[in-house]
Amino acid sequence: MLDSRRPLKGPAPAVRAEGRAAPGRLARLAGLCGPAFVVSVAYVDPGNFATNMAGGAQYGTMLLWVIALANVLAMFVQALSAKLGIATGRNLPELCRDHLPRRVSLPLWVQAELVAAATDLAEFIGGAIALNLLFGVPLLPAAAITAVVSSLLLMLAPRGRRRFEATVAAMLGVVLAGFAYQVLLSGSLSGVAGGFVPRLAGTDSLLLATGIVGATVMPHVVYLHSALTQHQGAPGGSPDEMGRGQVRSEDVRSEDVRREAVRASRMDIAVALGAAGLVNMAMLTVAAVTFGGGDPGSLQAIHAGLGQVLGPGAAVAFALALLASGLASSSVGTYAGQVIIAGFLRRRVPLLARRLVTIIPAMAVLAAGVDPTRALVLSQVALSFGIPFALVPLVAFTGSRKLMGDLVNRRLTTVAGVAVAVVISALNGFLLVDVFTG
Repeated sequence: MLDSRRPLKGPAPAVRAEGRAAPGRLARLAGLCGPAFVVSVAYVDPGNFATNMAGGAQYGTMLLWVIALANVLAMFVQALSAKLGIATGRNLPELCRDHLPRRVSLPLWVQAELVAAATDLAEFIGGAIALNLLFGVPLLPAAAITAVVSSLLLMLAPRGRRRFEATVAAMLGVVLAGFAYQVLLSGSLSGVAGGFVPRLAGTDSLLLATGIVGATVMPHVVYLHSALTQHQGAPGGSPDEMGRGQVRSEDVRSEDVRREAVRASRMDIAVALGAAGLVNMAMLTVAAVTFGGGDPGSLQAIHAGLGQVLGPGAAVAFALALLASGLASSSVGTYAGQVIIAGFLRRRVPLLARRLVTIIPAMAVLAAGVDPTRALVLSQVALSFGIPFALVPLVAFTGSRKLMGDLVNRRLTTVAGVAVAVVISALNGFLLVDVFTG
């Protein structure tokens, strides 16, 4: 019989301690994941549906390398945003308000609000088109239904943020499953590997490639990601306050907590945005097989073409993926809008109240009889306009040792950040010029 008064021999406690330590660390890392899945839906929003499928229809799989490059740039930018929130405990709009002159921060707020409104416009229209395709609901009431359902999703955030993140991740899974099914139906995947070899075919393909890269980084989720991670760098904290899985201050130094959170965010981004990248590649591949040689011109035409070539199952899968995309991305867009106004102005607007306001432009556009696909394109133009106003402060703040401490960007990271900001801003400027000059 074991004598409880007798001390255990040395190695045994160490073994058990190590056995408990590893799961604890994995649990903490897993608990810090989730924000990137919320952000990732912006990269598979209805605007991406139109752009990627147009690229595949016109140029086959040739532009797959462009999507891969755009995805890498997106991962880099979102990693900077997540690290900013972790290192400073502040989000990007708050830092703009606190560290920039008022004459600069107020115009930044105005353009950020316009970006958020343009985002909601695209998402509502995408959801409305999906409901129209699935159930024949007219576009105007379909937009209202989209608003109601996405408002229910918003009720999960921020107090039920884990549920919100899980719900959004599930919707991303629906989009991924929908296009995986279409890829399987399309059969032959010949030429996919060759699509990752960088090449273009004239000015038109360059313009489309520019559109894919330039419209990839969404400014509203650059603001949002820093808000979703800003409580992850503090020791302790309540799980309800976004401190999920964090360790107590007596367990480890604050610096170690922040570094662990940064590592978790990188894993989170790799998985979530990796899934979004696969979705975008699947969109282009399906369009290449289905439409090879001609642009269908609208989401409705794409749906009809998929039904004719791949069968009704493919058409339903496309419409379901579009609906999941519209619902999830509209919820995330409204959430980002709240972060923007709270950060820049220190004003809190109830999420549902903001939702009622943001649906007005979409309803007005649909009531006016504007072509929905054209409205999607114009909303992407507005998003393009907002890119530099988010990227430039982001790179500047993450390169400041005073703000970031030991998590400040390395010199090479800052140089890469400046290059990415310049390239993406230039591509979006080129898109704006093309749209307005024809």
